[in-house]
Amino acid sequence: MKPALLLAFLCLLPLAGFSADYVGRTACTGCHQEEGKRWQGSHHDLAMQEASEETVLGNFDNASFTLHGQTARFFRRDGGFWVNTDGPDGKQHDYRIRYTFGVDPLQQYLVPFPRGRLQTLDIAWDSRPKAQGGQRWFHLHAESPVPADDVLHWTGPNLNWNYMCADCHSTNLKKNYDSASNSYHTTWSEVDVSCEACHGPGSDHLAWARAREKGEDSKLANMGLTVELDERKGIQWTTDAATGKPKRSQPNSQRKEIEVCAHCHARRGQLRDGFVPGQPFMEAYRPALLSEGLYHANGQIQDEVYVWGSFVQSRMYQGGVTCSDCHDPHSAGLRVPGEQVCYQCHQPQRYASQSHHHHEPGSAGASCVECHMPANTYMGVDRRHDHGFRIPRPDLSLTTDSPNACNQCHTDKSADWALAKVKSWYGAPPQGLQRFAPALDAARKAKPEAASLLLQLANDETQPAIARATALGYLGSAVDQAVFLTIQQNLQSEDPLLRLGALDALETAPRRMRMLAIPLAWDGIRAIRIQAARLLAGYSFEQLKPDQQQVLDRALQEYIQAQEFNAERPESQVNLGALYTDLKQYDKAEAAFRRALQLQPKFVPAWVQLARLLETRGRQREAENLLRAGLQKVPDSADLQHALGLFLVRAKRLDDAMEPLRKAAELAPANSRYAYVHAVALHSAGNTEAALKILERAHQAHPSDIALLSALVAFNRDAGNREAALKWARQLQALLPDNPEAGRLPQALERDR
Repeated sequence: MKPALLLAFLCLLPLAGFSADYVGRTACTGCHQEEGKRWQGSHHDLAMQEASEETVLGNFDNASFTLHGQTARFFRRDGGFWVNTDGPDGKQHDYRIRYTFGVDPLQQYLVPFPRGRLQTLDIAWDSRPKAQGGQRWFHLHAESPVPADDVLHWTGPNLNWNYMCADCHSTNLKKNYDSASNSYHTTWSEVDVSCEACHGPGSDHLAWARAREKGEDSKLANMGLTVELDERKGIQWTTDAATGKPKRSQPNSQRKEIEVCAHCHARRGQLRDGFVPGQPFMEAYRPALLSEGLYHANGQIQDEVYVWGSFVQSRMYQGGVTCSDCHDPHSAGLRVPGEQVCYQCHQPQRYASQSHHHHEPGSAGASCVECHMPANTYMGVDRRHDHGFRIPRPDLSLTTDSPNACNQCHTDKSADWALAKVKSWYGAPPQGLQRFAPALDAARKAKPEAASLLLQLANDETQPAIARATALGYLGSAVDQAVFLTIQQNLQSEDPLLRLGALDALETAPRRMRMLAIPLAWDGIRAIRIQAARLLAGYSFEQLKPDQQQVLDRALQEYIQAQEFNAERPESQVNLGALYTDLKQYDKAEAAFRRALQLQPKFVPAWVQLARLLETRGRQREAENLLRAGLQKVPDSADLQHALGLFLVRAKRLDDAMEPLRKAAELAPANSRYAYVHAVALHSAGNTEAALKILERAHQAHPSDIALLSALVAFNRDAGNREAALKWARQLQALLPDNPEAGRLPQALERDR
């Protein structure tokens, strides 16, 4: 598409095909009565409700809950439900419950606050039966006290319903945050997850149905629906005679259904209000990839990531399975009870047999779900299953620290024991669809072989796109010709996840490579084009024609709009500050950084980036005072200590820099960079002996860190410790066998002895 035509297309995109209005469930269930009956009482129906005698499950009969010396009391007054608990000032106050949130296995409660805020109480009701440990109040963050100024306090930003929860618990939700007044005017069409949350606004479909009743032509395409969820229509699953495995009668090339489900059942960042089913998922959201802390290296769920990210790794997804093959979309339950849902496609005589699972019938080890969908418990009582449908791999637990279903059940046994059992039953572990763990593990641990493994993964078309995109994101710091070509090829991929991963690579690649992102400012997916525009911000491209520059400017404006949509979050303000810095709009940058600190005074990146901006603008005294003020707020921040140390080094105050650099390395022992910088500073100050001790300790914790080993070689050589330098040089050579310079080091040191 030519740039000028695409610009016109982008201008019309928010309106074209999505002009229908929301009409409410009653208009739908008049015709779709059976679907309405199944939906009624479902988790979607009960996702959010006004607090009443019928909806509140918790004990509000003057019940109390005490934890860490803090007592909350739950009671009734004036026909409503109340809690007396600690507020934003740390003192006890009475708060009225306005809404219930969720229903099983726990129910939370929403309290209205000034300026349109709803806050989620962090003491929840365990709605499980008493025999299962339920029917009690419990705290979502029971491990340690949560003071009033903590972001995890129930009155704080991380338990704010408007930002954190609302989009997925109501229909046609509009957050409507106003930055000028720091207030919300949040609206919805229906308080819960109703018909139009998944099927889109229904007025056109209603008009189509009424015209059809009269025998008229409504002139509406697709029955007036914004999306027709018909991927299962006419589809049969049969058993492949050659493999004995299920096979779909036709490939599933649409993925419409999972795009609709993903808007809530994915870990993602929201880019704007008003996602309409039928639009691409990434038009309104940016999904999380297999990031450390969210997923284990083998892709298994770790943090609360919901379902989409694990499901798209699976052989099920690759084979064309949709969410509604297993789940009834209206009741939100399984289509058939328990393991029977698996036997819809998988032959029970083969997979339910002891010859397959090697466990006692009826035990957890005989369960398809427990072995292939290992669970994590979130929010204290909510056990959720991984949807990667992965084969248990204890061998990966030995090499990558990833969990496996065998040892998650047999907690008293080792991974070696589990691997021996698996080998005795099945032979060598299968090397199939999910074989990306070694590459992601190597990247996380900065192993020397990481770049080679990541490059192989990024180019392996048999592997899940989400894993390949994650690998691409790591490759930006390891650019050679092969990596350059891989990034370039994936920027042109048909899969938006791979384009996104390639853009992530450009963030850490040499800046001159960012010009590769220019065509993606024309991308049809918002998450892609705004990321491309952000990478290109501050560059002058003389080869661009005026209409092309206009498209680039529009994409950058969309990026700004995405940050302003989340303007109540300090992360978005820091993103804006960094953007305006690149655009040399320094007053706007400073205002954004300061706004971040107003929103969250302990948000360390804002302190660090604002100080750096002030320093580069020649305001050194202000920068130093700001860093020290930040340390008053967050004295245990390694990042702030490190930033102060580097500031003092640049100011040529090396003696003053030593203490904050030391503290940074001490506070964050897992960060090898901080130890390295502290050692370099000591060496520069003439204290090589102390520097070497720090490097050796850091090397024990990070044996594959090239920078630490290089410094051990150089510092020992400078100190005349030739034998020690030679020992470290040989280790460096072993880690980098293909690096000519590393190979020459031992020989050079041998000659100098």
